[in-house]
Amino acid sequence: MIEGPRSTAVDSSVLVGRRGPQRGPLGQLLGRAGLAAILLLIVALTVWIGRDGYVDATGQRVTFLAALYYASVSVTTTGYGDITPVTDGARLATILIVTPARILFLLLLLGTTIELLTERWRDEYRRRRWRRDVDDHYVICGYGVKGRAAARAIRDDGVDIDIITIIEPDPVIAGEASRDGYTVVLGDSTRTATLREARVDRARTVIVATDRDASAVLTTLTARELAPNASIVAAVREEENRSLLLQSGATSVVTSSETAGRLLGVTSRHPDAARVVEDLLDTAHGLMLVEREVSDMEVGRAAGVTRGQVPVAVLRSGRLVRIDDPDCMPLREGDLLVSLAGAAAETRARINGGGHGDEHGQPDA
Repeated sequence: MIEGPRSTAVDSSVLVGRRGPQRGPLGQLLGRAGLAAILLLIVALTVWIGRDGYVDATGQRVTFLAALYYASVSVTTTGYGDITPVTDGARLATILIVTPARILFLLLLLGTTIELLTERWRDEYRRRRWRRDVDDHYVICGYGVKGRAAARAIRDDGVDIDIITIIEPDPVIAGEASRDGYTVVLGDSTRTATLREARVDRARTVIVATDRDASAVLTTLTARELAPNASIVAAVREEENRSLLLQSGATSVVTSSETAGRLLGVTSRHPDAARVVEDLLDTAHGLMLVEREVSDMEVGRAAGVTRGQVPVAVLRSGRLVRIDDPDCMPLREGDLLVSLAGAAAETRARINGGGHGDEHGQPDA
């Protein structure tokens, strides 16, 4: 059952090239305000300690409040002249302490302004360069539990982090994704403007990992309109919404609640066998599913164990044919062979150039 989409007022924007934890704008501003307050306090204490060397135009004794007032008008270069140093010691303190504090205060003020302008220009430059250069990338809509796991699985499969883009409407979660090293588009993935900002039209694969099925359907519809040739993999909670995702243009749909329920059932009956499924989900170290085109040498033959890869199915003309199906063999031109392989074996195969047979075209035992 589809629920109504959750509205959001977040405008889409791109956070590009951020690495590692950074202090937010408010934290930086508070830090500089604290430094300015320390400068004011140093000047005020200097005047108050040497208050006998200062004259107040009102004829009153220089109090700590008067010293603080003198410090504020001095470091800001206002200088009303109602409190003045009259002794050599007070004038020396002005030269050695008050004047350097005034210069530091001005540098702090100018530095903050220049840095803000420079940072804004730098972000805009990075954003434009990213939009110009990005191509054939992965777009993950949502950085919740599913989105994080999907991004991690893609990276474990050897994909460079620079070609993974995250779309996330929550500014806090978007900041986490940015600190994790991803390029982030802050906005709602159901909106055309947000998907355009993520350059979905140039994407290789779009992964829809939103929290709500309604958002998944709308995101899939919009993404398919913008990227008719991209592969779209979507996740839904309810099985009844699976057909809606397929009709909306999804290439593949994963039912998260159904899959979790089946895994729970298998684990309850066969806890040891369920470890194989858990190992399969750990793409970095465990078993993994690999897909490759059948080579010319393999056409007309039966699939066998090749370089540690155990065939389990064949994708033929968009149809899944299991390895135990009599129609599976022999292999045909254009078939895609899906096999189980260990992560280490797959890594060795990539290093060796991705070959899957000996020089005579026979599979390795």
